[in-house]
Amino acid sequence: MSGDVGSTSNAIVVAGDEETRVLLRGLLRLHHFRVDGEAEGVTPALELIGLHQPSLLVVDASLAEGSVGPLIAQARGRVPKVRVILVAPASRPPNLPADPAQRPDALLLRPFRIRQFAEALVPPGAGDGSGSH
Repeated sequence: MSGDVGSTSNAIVVAGDEETRVLLRGLLRLHHFRVDGEAEGVTPALELIGLHQPSLLVVDASLAEGSVGPLIAQARGRVPKVRVILVAPASRPPNLPADPAQRPDALLLRPFRIRQFAEALVPPGAGDGSGSH
């Protein structure tokens, strides 16, 4: 391997729906991320973030408890460099908070293509230059 972005990266998945967590976990593993934990709401997610210090947080817009903006802000308070991907249905795209601390680094609208997921994993400027801006 040539140092994939995900080769030594760890992730936490947060989604209220178990099927969504399974899907996101599988996609992360496909891209060589180690999934250290899964949560269905903000409280257990923050415990996992404190414990595992993930480099990536993949959050579904539908949580069993709490809301996405405060989760993102608190996650960054614990792990300042964490990259956050928010997944939401295209039929109901979220209104992103004005506060940059509560905004995700990438927004993926379902249904999405695997390539779109892969592109969201890579911070801008960290790729190999083969993609568009």
